[in-house]
Amino acid sequence: MFGLAIRSLRKRTGAFAASFLAMFLGSAIIMAFASMQDTAEAGGATGPAGETLSIMANVVGGWGLLLVVFAVASTMTLSVRQRAAEMALLKSIGATPAQLGRMIVGEAAGLALAAAVLGIVPAMLIGRGLLGMLHDTDQVPASIGYAFGPIALTMGIGIMFVSATAAALITARRAARVRVTESMMEAATDSGRMSRKRIVFAVLFLLVAANQAIITVTVMDGKGSDAMATSGQADIFAAIGLALLAPAIMRRVTALASGPIRMLGGATGDLAASVMRRRTGAMASAVTPIILFVGIAVGTLYLQATENAATDAAGLAKTAEQKNIETLNFVVIGMVVLFAAIMLVNTLIAATAHRRREFGQTRLAGATPRQVLGTVALESAVLTVTGVVFGTIASVFTIVPFGLARRDSVTPDGDVWTYLAVVALAAVLTGATAYGATRRTIRAPAVEAALN
Repeated sequence: MFGLAIRSLRKRTGAFAASFLAMFLGSAIIMAFASMQDTAEAGGATGPAGETLSIMANVVGGWGLLLVVFAVASTMTLSVRQRAAEMALLKSIGATPAQLGRMIVGEAAGLALAAAVLGIVPAMLIGRGLLGMLHDTDQVPASIGYAFGPIALTMGIGIMFVSATAAALITARRAARVRVTESMMEAATDSGRMSRKRIVFAVLFLLVAANQAIITVTVMDGKGSDAMATSGQADIFAAIGLALLAPAIMRRVTALASGPIRMLGGATGDLAASVMRRRTGAMASAVTPIILFVGIAVGTLYLQATENAATDAAGLAKTAEQKNIETLNFVVIGMVVLFAAIMLVNTLIAATAHRRREFGQTRLAGATPRQVLGTVALESAVLTVTGVVFGTIASVFTIVPFGLARRDSVTPDGDVWTYLAVVALAAVLTGATAYGATRRTIRAPAVEAALN
């Protein structure tokens, strides 16, 4: 089955593009931040400079690692779900669950190794950029040169391989255990049912986020900027927890939105409502990066705004440590914005390309290309609103506790334009990507698309 996995990778490169891109970018991010530790050891950095490099490698790199592993698992799950009919066919001709599992894991392992190796050069460029930023802000002496060594390579290649194969194992177990008839039904309906393990992990992440929020309000109250250590990661845990619950969220959202969409959208609205109720699993995968993007970006931006306001209110100039923290926060924002935006675009393109046959059948049934585009536009609107709402909820786990600990206020500092800018970017990315991918997909004749 490993040979079949390699042949599958060669013949179906487009189907694996989303997973490969997630692994490629993820390994580059992990290695770039991990190389800060190589730099510290090679340059003999001590004192504040050594501490700064260590924080960049461990704290920011750790947050990035969490997001990357989650993104890789999400794209792997989407890839296997899109191949439900293929899995059912293999089972029907005699493939055993163990063989299917080896095939899926073999595909993931091959992708992970290739992505990690190709990610080395971008990681070195990103790492040099990070160190240059620290040089420019006088947080690390210019005499300390960049080093890319064993720590970065071990973290990037090792973690990416382990996380990809672990995600594949989890996904393969479920795909292999489902009977042939159930596989065919899932391929047709894509209901996106949640496993017990997924629910357990979602609850765990939300509980950790709540715990961080409580510690911020109680233990860290009056501790100044040190409260960022606990509040800064609460929105990340909350966003991942809510993203894990995305299938249940989208089932409820599509059920509530069906009525208004049918009433306001006419024939297009009726078509969109019917399609969304059948595709909650795929929509859950698409809404996940929106929740992560909005939750972490809003939470971190307003956290830094509150910290700046507290410093200004005290009439104090920013210390080197405060500048360091601010730099780290903006690095996190930049990393999250770039990675989540690419994952959002990546996921939507992969999900839309897979709908080629669906769009062809819909057009053969009488729908016009304009109605197909209108359906996708309505789906994008639902995804954006859902992602923004639950992303905002995730950001509250950071904003409110830190505001109470730092300023005795539940209202965050910073203007509303910051929030609107994040929302607008999420909407543009979602809408433009879905529209562009759909237009490209429906260029093929309906009959040809329906038969492929």
